[in-house]
Amino acid sequence: MQELKKYLDVKDEVKEALAQGKPVVALESTIISHGMPYPENLNTALRCEEIIREQGAIPATTAIIDGRIKVGLSREELEFMATSKDIIKASRRDYPIIVAKGLNGATTVATSILTASLAKIKILVTGGIGGVHRGAEETFDISRDLQEIQSTDIAVVCAGAKSILDIGLTLEYLETFGVPVLGYKTSEMPAFYTRESGFKVDYNIESYSEMAKVLHTKWALGLKGGVLITNPIPKEYSMDKDIINTAIEEALELAKEKGIKGKETTPFLLDEVLKVTEGKSLFANIKLVENNALVGANIAIELAKLK
Repeated sequence: MQELKKYLDVKDEVKEALAQGKPVVALESTIISHGMPYPENLNTALRCEEIIREQGAIPATTAIIDGRIKVGLSREELEFMATSKDIIKASRRDYPIIVAKGLNGATTVATSILTASLAKIKILVTGGIGGVHRGAEETFDISRDLQEIQSTDIAVVCAGAKSILDIGLTLEYLETFGVPVLGYKTSEMPAFYTRESGFKVDYNIESYSEMAKVLHTKWALGLKGGVLITNPIPKEYSMDKDIINTAIEEALELAKEKGIKGKETTPFLLDEVLKVTEGKSLFANIKLVENNALVGANIAIELAKLK
């Protein structure tokens, strides 16, 4: 632990909340640096933190800045993450290099899980998780997010898997590794921009307290690993499934033509979908992540009561 402190900066209010057993919610920063344009990215980050505070929990946005692992960012640091062009999209393989070389990294879901676990935070809020990409039977393109969820005692609150992915195979992968996929007030796996995917979650959980009880029980039983909590985009902001699927198919073809692969795939596809939907997908993205912050904060509050 002493060795870890050489690399880790935990914001004072986060450190104090954790020491007192108060609810803390981790947030990723790739959505700020690579997921949205400025100023929407900064405004969304600030609003999500505000929503979490309004519920009675403490937000802890994660990032790597000048080689320092950050758990909880200042306003200035959030602005830096939103505006700097010198920020690497950091997955697990990049993590030690970015820290060792004193670089800047935006934490993906995978590295946000890793960072949250260093500070012993049990709830992470994101937009949508990565997963098994379409055509993975040929490319083997599977997001590191899934392995980090499987191996870490954390609950990830999301609006399902991004609809650019193969959601059926993503669920199969999670099942293989024993990750419970729970729906908050839904029996169907949401698909990021839309509330339906055609695939079922493992269990529909109807309340924050029941969700917290499931998490507490899992870890109390010594059942290691994470839980995926899926929270559909609010109905009034859900997009038309046919329009989104058409936009994704066109974007996938273009990515193939351009030879775009690996961690560059998701930002490219989301940007193409944004163009095709004339900005409507960005608005939906903002609303779903705000909703996830609301749900994640309330689950964290209920979980803190059980400790």
